[in-house]
Amino acid sequence: MIIRKLFFFIALLTGLVSCQKPLDNFNLSSPDGKLSVGIALIDNKLNYQIDSGDIESIGISELEIFPNASVTILEASEIENDDSWNPVWGQQSSIRNNYKELQLDIDIDGVSGKLLARAYNEGVAFRFVLDEGEKPAEAIFKCEYALADGSNYYTPAGESEPLGPVDFKGLTDYLQEKNGKKRKISVPLVVESPNQSYMALLESDLYAANGIDPMQLDITGTEGRILSGNKVELGEEEWTSPWRVILFGKSAGDLVVNTVPINLATPSKLENTDWIKPGKTLWDWRVHGYTAPDGFEYGINTESYFRFIDFAAEKGIDYFLIDDSWYKEVTKGHFELSDKLDLQKVIDYAAEKKVDLMLYYDRRHGEYGDEELFPYYQSLGMKGIKYGFMGSNVDFTREAIQQSAASKLLIDFHDGPVPFTGIRRTYPNAITREYCHAQQDSRRAFTPESFIKMALINAITGPLDMNNGNFDLTGINNGLRQKGPRETNTYFSTVASEAARTLIIFSGLVCIPDAPEAYEAKADLFEFIQKLPIGKWDESQVLHSKIGEYITTARRHGKEWFIGSVYNQQGGALDIDLDFLEADQEYDITYYEDTKETHCKTNPEAYQVRNGKVRKGDVIKAVMAPGGGHCMWIRPTDIGKDSN
Repeated sequence: MIIRKLFFFIALLTGLVSCQKPLDNFNLSSPDGKLSVGIALIDNKLNYQIDSGDIESIGISELEIFPNASVTILEASEIENDDSWNPVWGQQSSIRNNYKELQLDIDIDGVSGKLLARAYNEGVAFRFVLDEGEKPAEAIFKCEYALADGSNYYTPAGESEPLGPVDFKGLTDYLQEKNGKKRKISVPLVVESPNQSYMALLESDLYAANGIDPMQLDITGTEGRILSGNKVELGEEEWTSPWRVILFGKSAGDLVVNTVPINLATPSKLENTDWIKPGKTLWDWRVHGYTAPDGFEYGINTESYFRFIDFAAEKGIDYFLIDDSWYKEVTKGHFELSDKLDLQKVIDYAAEKKVDLMLYYDRRHGEYGDEELFPYYQSLGMKGIKYGFMGSNVDFTREAIQQSAASKLLIDFHDGPVPFTGIRRTYPNAITREYCHAQQDSRRAFTPESFIKMALINAITGPLDMNNGNFDLTGINNGLRQKGPRETNTYFSTVASEAARTLIIFSGLVCIPDAPEAYEAKADLFEFIQKLPIGKWDESQVLHSKIGEYITTARRHGKEWFIGSVYNQQGGALDIDLDFLEADQEYDITYYEDTKETHCKTNPEAYQVRNGKVRKGDVIKAVMAPGGGHCMWIRPTDIGKDSN
């Protein structure tokens, strides 16, 4: 550590002596002074270093936009910003945007531009802006990260359990070719430092960057050195890169509620957002083949959809999402509707019951033409589109979000989407996306450990559509669904855990995937899901977090608190301190929890619901079965049970 810092100081001093320029090194601190960012030219290359107090968080690392180009710093200026803004929906109702920013006007082998560096109390970010004029046709936005030896690493792995914890060698081994193809590290890369603090490496505001690939990470071959890169296609117009973002937290959970990525995003481009309504949705896809207690079997038909709509209307569920097979064929400008159901009857019935509808679209089935797709969905009275298999193209994704907004449609991306961190600020109709393994997707179940990892890794990038909230766990495990896991008895969870997961995973659209009758059979437990004010949170905290082991999330709406905890297959207990409640106020509390007999493999549907009173400073011991969960709904006594 000392050697690195000394080397950095010598490099700066050498640059000053040899060049005799005052514009070769700079220091930028966070508003609270706890983070320090050093930026320097070393051999005409931009380098940075980040210290957190007396600890070097990131050693000397290079920033580059044109390979091997020589950089000259022409001018420097610094500003400080401290204001707040209100998102249309989110984990917080008000977000403070407090940072210091250093702007360096630079020349890169004759191309003029800027390097922007921002320091927040909880993170650091870098961005290049290239001025108008002639520049190379292609560039690669590179950012190097010299991380501490002995760090542990975690990264998403598509529709599989996230990787980690692995050391640097484990990360190197992971990148080796599989089936003839070299792997890449997806964002965010979560780094657990030897001092057990946490960092996340990712990007924000892809919206502002045209002609760029999504950020991926690789290793340089040197211990602890990670490299991020985006290939860029440039023209003669001004070009702005996304932000390279480094988040800091004392715990893994701190990273999930960190507001730096959304603060870095372009402010909203929509003048009117009144039509954007986050909420919960029922979904037909995983229910096909389910036989209700009255003998009715669910499928792709009008009668099944009427049942979903009736339940949504009765329970105040905002949406009903109709997945694939509502159409038979897609040609440009035309959907040939399925003869399995009368879609117009379903649309009319939903309107009568005041339940909004969403429709799926699978781009592999044929290209309708996006300039016609979204207006067509709007003409059907849809409020949103679930867009499947649209690919990982940044420009295409941006255009789809913009076109859906023009038709006043929410959009939910599935099947390997671009994470597009921060886009919910710029286009709040980008309501969620499946940047994870959604439960039972590819007809595989994920484990409690996988859930906790995704909740603390994938979720750093923003809202996730993970399809939690199954109550008929025994039926699903017995293979009584057409689209349940191919391998029976592989879905390890408890119904209390399923309820907790719908709170823990932040999303603007919470898709609950089970049958109405499965929820009605456990109506007292379903109350927790029913009461959640999705997307309307005033405050969110992650109270406990250990990747792969447990998580507790608390969210506030007005004076009410909803708290959800999940444990891995070891099971355990977490002490939840209610210090966040108001003093001199009595609260009613409802517990939705596992019982002593509950077990994720042998008795997943055992649960209990009980009521009590609590006050500020009370400590609740949330006891969870193996693979289990625990939920609490807390509200001031004078609000009453039926408040929301």
